[in-house]
Amino acid sequence: MEKTVEDPPTSAVLLDHCHFSQVIFNSVEKFYIPGGDVTCHYTFTQHFIPRRKDWIGIFRVGWKTTREYYTFMWVNLPIDLNNKSAKQQEVQFKAYYLPKDDEYYQFCYVDQDGVVRGASIPFQFRPENEEDILVVTTQGEVEEIEQHNKELCKENQELKDSCVSLQKQNSDMQAELQKKQEELETLRSINKKLELKVKEQEDYWETELLQLKEQNQKMSSENEKMGIRVDQLQAQLSTQEKEMEKLVQGDQDKTEQLEHLKKENDHLFLSLTEQRKDQKKLEQRVEEMKQNETTAMKKQQELMDENFDLSRRLSENKMICNVLQREKERLEGENDLLQRENNRLLSYMGLDFNSLPYQVPTSDEGGAEQNPGLLSIKKCPICKADDTCDHTLEQQQMQALCLNCPICDKTFPAREKQIFEDHVFCHSL
Repeated sequence: MEKTVEDPPTSAVLLDHCHFSQVIFNSVEKFYIPGGDVTCHYTFTQHFIPRRKDWIGIFRVGWKTTREYYTFMWVNLPIDLNNKSAKQQEVQFKAYYLPKDDEYYQFCYVDQDGVVRGASIPFQFRPENEEDILVVTTQGEVEEIEQHNKELCKENQELKDSCVSLQKQNSDMQAELQKKQEELETLRSINKKLELKVKEQEDYWETELLQLKEQNQKMSSENEKMGIRVDQLQAQLSTQEKEMEKLVQGDQDKTEQLEHLKKENDHLFLSLTEQRKDQKKLEQRVEEMKQNETTAMKKQQELMDENFDLSRRLSENKMICNVLQREKERLEGENDLLQRENNRLLSYMGLDFNSLPYQVPTSDEGGAEQNPGLLSIKKCPICKADDTCDHTLEQQQMQALCLNCPICDKTFPAREKQIFEDHVFCHSL
């Protein structure tokens, strides 16, 4: 048997299990002339649905399974099965692949499961004038032909019985197919409803997705604006910090000068016992400064709470700068007042401020080491002695018993050193 490039699907199913009435072969000749192409015409029945791997084979009469085909051709699937013209189909067998003997053959339609769905009447491949040849046979050959004819008749009767059985099976299958088609229609209607629901759900999801995309775009634009605003605020903050550093540096310079003047003022207050009334006034002033300090601490706590907000922090930085500027002006005014008070006290004591010994201002880290050429000459303001005397020792002991704030002029006893350090630290916040 000859085969094409791809073998067709076959099976070992016997004839009793085939359905020959589902595909009908039309216009089948009794014989075909060798050397020419053969066209096979066939028709699909109403309930038969062809598939992609169906094929038509040429079988020698007497075949048992679909594996015994001689040659085959793939079936052409119709585009629309509901069209009447689509039921009529044909395939063409090339002469090269056709049998060369004069045996009887028939067309068989085999589906992709290897089951026969239709068979044609037998035919031969022989010349046309072969019927006119007189055949002389012997008695033995006649008997053999008769015997063969009886066998064919018997086989024909079996085929008829099989055909009746197949027709009954076909009617049962058609009834079952009708039932399946009804179920299929029901499933199709359900499927359409589900498709509509799915489409509605997809439309809803698409609308929601568009809304989410729009929200995402709005959030992106807002993030960009916030990023630009943050950069601007950071630039403003850095500028304010630089200004703060300058103000703090200036305030430190003023504080050092004020500390120097306060030391001189302490020496004068310790040597003048007659100025107790002025000292009481200073104590009252200290109490006022304590109240001011309490108010400033409250304001400072409010500022620390507001530092978490960046925009309010900038405004608070400006307020702090203004407060420092006023504090600086206040310290300068106090400095002038202290200077005038020192002059008044000196004039009261009969001393001249210019005649007092000049002391070079020293830094916290030791200015004397940086300017070793400048020597401070200390004189007692009472006895005018150049060297250390009892008055200077008494002043030093009194000064050692007191701690003075370099910023607000507040005086603390030496035993309250921790309170003094906390007070100075509050000024740096």
